[in-house]
Amino acid sequence: MAKTDHFLITCEHGGNLIPSRYRHLFTGFEALLQTHRGYDAGALALARELARALAAPLFVSTTSRLLIDLNRSIGHPRLYSEATRDAPVGVRSEILKNYYLSYRNKVEADIAEAIAHGSRVIHVASHSFTPVLDGAVRNADIGLLYDPARSGEAELCRRWQAQLKSWAPELKVRRNYPYAGKSDGFTAYLRRRFPVEAYIGIELEVNQKHVFNGGRHWRAFRAGVIEALREAARPLFSATLPDLSRQ
Repeated sequence: MAKTDHFLITCEHGGNLIPSRYRHLFTGFEALLQTHRGYDAGALALARELARALAAPLFVSTTSRLLIDLNRSIGHPRLYSEATRDAPVGVRSEILKNYYLSYRNKVEADIAEAIAHGSRVIHVASHSFTPVLDGAVRNADIGLLYDPARSGEAELCRRWQAQLKSWAPELKVRRNYPYAGKSDGFTAYLRRRFPVEAYIGIELEVNQKHVFNGGRHWRAFRAGVIEALREAARPLFSATLPDLSRQ
């Protein structure tokens, strides 16, 4: 069993920036950058607050997923978007090296180092989803994505869901929705790299309607999600959580 626990927070789709070197590829796609295709609205703010509340390292990307999607595997048909998939091979290789591999290798190295020092890593990846996709209303306020075969992930998500329902019974909190936790993604890749006893990977998905409500509602929503995770994690993990009342 791991000696200690080590929280880690990531945000793969935190912004919609396009480096100046590649802006010419996005002629005609400028409007798409402002949509849910361009970035996960609200995910960066939540990731930053999660990291602060859990005293956890934070890795974020503010480059648009339309340049290259950091949450897709190499070879996935949607790794590159319609703006970049027809770019010259050399350009795509450059993007892969400087944005995709640079980000993912740093995260993987941090996890590997923590495990090498005897820690178990609890990785929470902050994401958000559009309220309506292809005309269908998404039937959840919060999604917790995990691999049901990994007991640590299943137990944390069960407890987190229960704490969220206790905090705000009106919220619809679903597990492995709106996506399956085992489907292609960064956490799925990391599960193949690290053993079940050393790595727990959860994708947090927040409905963007709460982000767009803004103001007091969105601040309270973030605080509730974070406190529910702290309460869910407290009996399961040995990590020392900061006293938020003193911050």
